[in-house]
Order: sequence, then structure tokens, then C-alpha cells
Amino acid sequence: MTERRLGILFAASIAILALAVWVAHDEHRGSASVAGMTVLPGLANHLNDVTSVRISGPGGQRVTLAKGALRWMVKSVGYPADSGKLRKLLIDLGNLKAMARKTRLKQNYPLLGVQSLSAAGASGVRIEVVSPKRTWSLIVGHTDEGIGSYVRRVGHKQTLLAAPLVMADAKPAEWLEPIIVDVRRKQVRSIEEHPAGERPYRIERAQATDVNFHVIGVPPGRALASADAGNVVASALSNLTLSNVRKAAPTPKGVRLSSAQFTTFDGLTVAVSGYQAAKQGPHYIELTARAAGPKAAAAAARINARVHGWQYRIPGYTFKQIFQPLSGLLKPLPKPQPAARR
Repeated sequence: MTERRLGILFAASIAILALAVWVAHDEHRGSASVAGMTVLPGLANHLNDVTSVRISGPGGQRVTLAKGALRWMVKSVGYPADSGKLRKLLIDLGNLKAMARKTRLKQNYPLLGVQSLSAAGASGVRIEVVSPKRTWSLIVGHTDEGIGSYVRRVGHKQTLLAAPLVMADAKPAEWLEPIIVDVRRKQVRSIEEHPAGERPYRIERAQATDVNFHVIGVPPGRALASADAGNVVASALSNLTLSNVRKAAPTPKGVRLSSAQFTTFDGLTVAVSGYQAAKQGPHYIELTARAAGPKAAAAAARINARVHGWQYRIPGYTFKQIFQPLSGLLKPLPKPQPAARR
């Protein structure tokens, strides 16, 4: 290596070291003076005035959560929002306190994920909390080992490390109210199962104190895998959660529906029908409820008010639990023995 090239490399090293020192000085200058400072002044006292929350992410992802007459809604879907998750976000934003100053230099924003979302390679999220009189806007970048988040108020140069940790996703599906229906196993009296292309069968028990369900329709010569084999099916509607939701649509041609009816001891029946869109495609279900007697009338009305007109996407393993083929409850057939050689 020539003496000239060594000189150039040495000079470059000195420049990089100087830049690092400058950035470190810029990031930590005055840290003590901001510790405990409220990042979004006034928000904590006006949480009840908030009318909408807009969250934007990279690649054009966007979700708006809007306060309706009765509850919060995911605006683009028209479906109820997860109010508990939203409330936590608003409380966390209202309580957001600075821990330390970080960079004010625009060229360093990408290191913390707080650059403008229009910039190439943007990775943060922009949160806008809207009230009739004021909007609070914040860009949330990377996390710092789970302690806090790097944040920058929109229109401000200063980046801060702030706590508590702020988690906000710009995908609408992440903000949907997750629970579709909740029928606990202890409530279930019987289930009528009609899996697509499979033998229908029934699961039932005489009283709520019975530990196990009886499976009716087991073919001659076959046996249940265990005495409690039907119990898993009876738990299928307990805290049933969605992956996504869409307006109800006709069943695609050539697709066979599975159906099941869950009936409780107080007379509530929840009917579920569903299908898999393609061999490796998503699973969708629709639900409706009816009541046999006054005890279950209110529960049926609440369920129908939520699920009417909607089609729910659920995980494949949940779909299988709801529409479990009878063969899945039985002991496997013995393997055929190879013919003895003569």
C-alpha cells in the first residue's frame, strides 16, 4: 500500500471518528433536562375528547379508528374496534415521557426509524390523535431493548427516547375486535356436526355436570380415541377469535360447506357454516344464533347483532376444531399386515 493511500485512509478514519463524537454529543446533549418531560402535552387530560386515531405505516399501510355513537370502529371495514387495545394505546401516548434526547440530525433519523414515512426505507409508524380542538402527531421508530421507543413529534427536529413502549400497527386487521362469540364448553349440551364430505355425527351429554360428551354415530367396529374425545369439539366456540373479517359473500361455486350447531342447556343455538376457499386458501365462517325460550333470547340477540352480514376468516386449526371429522375422534384403523410368504 502506498504512503499516499495510507494517508487518505488515516484521514478518513479521523473524519469518521469525529462524526461519531459529534453525533454522540448531539444525541446526549441536555438529556437530563428532558427526563420526565411529557412528549404529547395536553393529551392525557383530553383522552375522552379524542374522536379518531389515524395510524400510517410503510408502504401505504393505513388505518383509521373512529369513535361511533356506541363504540369505536375500524373505519375502512365498518367493524367494531378492539376498544381495550385502543384504550391502552391512548393511555400510553398520554403518559409518554422523555427519557433522553437523541439526534436532531435528519440524516440520522433512519438509524432510529423516525424519518418521514414518505422517505425511502421508512420503517416507523405515524400516529395522529384527533380531537375537535387539537391533533397530536407522532412518529414512532425503533424500540430500545424493550425499555422505550424512539419518537419524534411531527414538525419537530428533536428525537427522544421515551417510555412507556408504544406499539401501534397500521394494518386494519390488527385493530378488529377479536372475539366473535364465546360459548363455553360448560354451557354446551349438544353439537350436530356435518363436516363437508364426511359422515355426520352428534355429540351430547345429559347434564352439565357430566365430564365427557357422548359421540353418537360411531361406525360399527370403531372406537373413540379416548373417553373425552368429544370435549375438544365442545370447546370450539369458547373465545372464538377472528383473523380478519369481510362482508358476507356467496359461497364460491364448487365449494362444499361444512356446518355445525352448538346448543346450550339454556336453549341457545349457534349455527356455524364455513368453507376453505382453496386447497391452501383461507378458511371462512358465518354464524347465526337462535333461542328456544326466554333465557337465551338476550344472548341470541347480542350474537346476531354482531355477526349478521359478516364473514369471518379464522385459522385453519380453529376451523378443523369446529368442523372436526368423525374420523379425527376415533382410534386409527389397524395397519394391514403384510401377507405371509409361502
